[in-house]
Formats: sequence, C-alpha cells, structure tokens
Amino acid sequence: MANVATSMTLEEIATSLERTLATGDDELRAAAIRESAVLLQIGETILERWIEAQGEVPTDKLREGFRLLALQRQGAKRDPSFNACRETCRELVYHHNLLQHEPEHPKTAQRIRLAAMVARHLALFVGGKLEVAGLGEFCCSSRPLHAQDAVAPSGASTS
Repeated sequence: MANVATSMTLEEIATSLERTLATGDDELRAAAIRESAVLLQIGETILERWIEAQGEVPTDKLREGFRLLALQRQGAKRDPSFNACRETCRELVYHHNLLQHEPEHPKTAQRIRLAAMVARHLALFVGGKLEVAGLGEFCCSSRPLHAQDAVAPSGASTS
C-alpha cells in the first residue's frame, strides 16, 4: 500500500502507487481511511515538486478545504498549461471524500485503486512537465510530445 514521505521522488511515488494497485482487496478495505489520506498527501507531494522546480515555496493554504487544490492553483500561476491537471486534482479529492465518508462501502477497494490511478496520472503529468516544456497544453491529445518523434514526410531526410 502507499507509503508517503514528503521527501519522496516522483519515481518513488510511482513505485508506492504500483504497490497500492497490487494490494489485495481485504487489505485495502481494512486501511481505507488511512490510505485515502496517504493518497491525498501523495498528490500534495507531487504538486510540491512542481512548485519547488519553479523556485517557489509550496503554499500551506487551503482552497475549498484542501491543500491539494491550493497547490494546483499556485502551480498554474506561472504556467497556465498547468491548469490541465486541475480536474485530476479534483478527482483525487473526490475519491478521498468517498473513502473518508464511506469506508465500509462494498466498492472501497476499487475506489482506493481508482484514487491511486488518479495520483499516478498526476505524477506522470507533473513528471512530464518537468521534462518536456509545453507538456500539459494538450495533456490527453494524440499529437507527438517531441518534435523528433514526429514522422518525417515521405522522401524527407531525417539527418
């Protein structure tokens, strides 16, 4: 199951999320409240990495009762394309709320896995933004992310 520390790298977060996804249903259900809090903290840690990379100090403020949403807003101030992850953050908050308010629900294990997948998506988005300038403007489009990945027109030289 997820284990979070604010010093985790995005790679360590990804590994932790993969462990959560592989955890059995009974174990997930038994730790629903804790796991939802951990997944929310993972989301915050992911956004902290982005904000720190921009040379800023991550906020401690809340937006709509959640630091994750305040961090997303802070991250988008300098880079409007960062707004592409706003709904991902909201979805993570939604799953957190479901798990906190209905930890005994029959679909609890599925909800934890969905939250872990959302957190993984957020980690991939931020990791990509850190590596590739402009990623996020078309987050889910099928266009190539790198100009060198684009297929050269027929007869064009690639050298």
